[in-house]
Amino acid sequence: MKVLYASSEARPFAASGGLADVAGSLPKALRNRLVGCRVVLPLYESVPAELRDTMTFLTSFSVPVAWRRQYCGVFEAKHNGVIYYLLDNQYYFKRCGLYGHYDDAERFAFFSRAVLEMLKYIDFKPDVIHANDWQCGLIPVYHTLFYAPQPPYSSIRTVYTIHNIQYQGKYGMEILEDVFGISHEDAHLLEHDGCVNIMKGAIETADRVTTVSPTYAKEILDPWFSHELDPILRMREWKLSGILNGIDTISYDPATDKALYANYTADDFSAKAVNKKALQERLNLPQRADVPLIGMVSRLVAHKGFDLVQYIMERLLQEDVQVVILGSGEWVYESFFREMAERYPQKFSYCSGFVPELAQKIYAASDLFLMPSKSEPCGLSQMVACRYGAVPIVRETGGLKDSIHDCGDGAGNGFTFQSYNADDMYGAILRGLGAYHNKEHWPLLVERAMRSDFSWGRSANEYIRLYKSL
Repeated sequence: MKVLYASSEARPFAASGGLADVAGSLPKALRNRLVGCRVVLPLYESVPAELRDTMTFLTSFSVPVAWRRQYCGVFEAKHNGVIYYLLDNQYYFKRCGLYGHYDDAERFAFFSRAVLEMLKYIDFKPDVIHANDWQCGLIPVYHTLFYAPQPPYSSIRTVYTIHNIQYQGKYGMEILEDVFGISHEDAHLLEHDGCVNIMKGAIETADRVTTVSPTYAKEILDPWFSHELDPILRMREWKLSGILNGIDTISYDPATDKALYANYTADDFSAKAVNKKALQERLNLPQRADVPLIGMVSRLVAHKGFDLVQYIMERLLQEDVQVVILGSGEWVYESFFREMAERYPQKFSYCSGFVPELAQKIYAASDLFLMPSKSEPCGLSQMVACRYGAVPIVRETGGLKDSIHDCGDGAGNGFTFQSYNADDMYGAILRGLGAYHNKEHWPLLVERAMRSDFSWGRSANEYIRLYKSL
């Protein structure tokens, strides 16, 4: 079986979020299970020079973009045993940043059409094309409208994965013909609420639709989570399923991670204390081994639960605790955390931006890791936290509910709360702080968290079953 995994980003070539982690690790797990999986993504300006040097030029062709025809070059690279195709067009992709340009609709319409056109020119004929998020949402649409009737496309099936339903690719109806090259006779496939909705078109036309966790697949049928797509999803519920993401357990391994001050394993995690002391020193916090350290690594946006954190922060810092937050985002949260850091320099440190090596150090140094999200399609941070022995405190939503189970039953790997409520979150934090001071049972909980299996093995097998069903 052959799979072409289409993504707007993939590590190590281009990354802005969790999608890049998935596209950089799931195909490798599929190949380890004898599935011929290859990845296709745009050749962005930001692709590092050392990776460009490993690429080989394969071919070029022209791509129809409505009434235009645009050049597309195909470069091939190999990383961790996986073949990557990077599609080149300097007009669309030689820019700063991956997204946020005025013509993103046209850029990714070109990319979607180019993915399908490419199959005429390369020696790879997939059984399944797996498209991800709205940037690749036109792939199943174009396949249905323009390619499916002709061989070899007639035997290809399409899978579409929703990583975050909030970002749907919504545009005015005026671009349907002029930019997408889709006639008004077929407008019903993409039209929703008076505008073009690329995600809606993908849901309508893909053979199967998946989300990145089973709970999220159920949640998006509810208007509270669906961002107005629940009527479409309920009509197409027969093709919807959820498969929990995994993490690359080789990249995220405290035994070998070079970013850490000291390495350790689930068999002997005493060196976590070394990491904790060194991070406290770096962030000018009192170097105390006996105080519980709570970490957060996140974008500072409302749906990550930072309004709850803001509400209880003053109360929390009255406890014997240290808190470290790394991230950037909405000004209201950044300014609040800067003020808290000035007022409580002995207990709280805020680090603005995202520094990968510091993130790894926070995972390794933290005793507890807080993720109180309002919605979380899957989440990877809670899995990384477990891997590094930082016991998660999470709200039961999306992938957080599927991956973290409350330790109150004696078998769980973290602390959970249900309602999106600051006091409920605070209660879960207090339970975590209390458990930390139980010196007999705390090491057992840390070890259980570290031994949680978040590798891609199980998830890859579920994807293989899905592909085979098509």
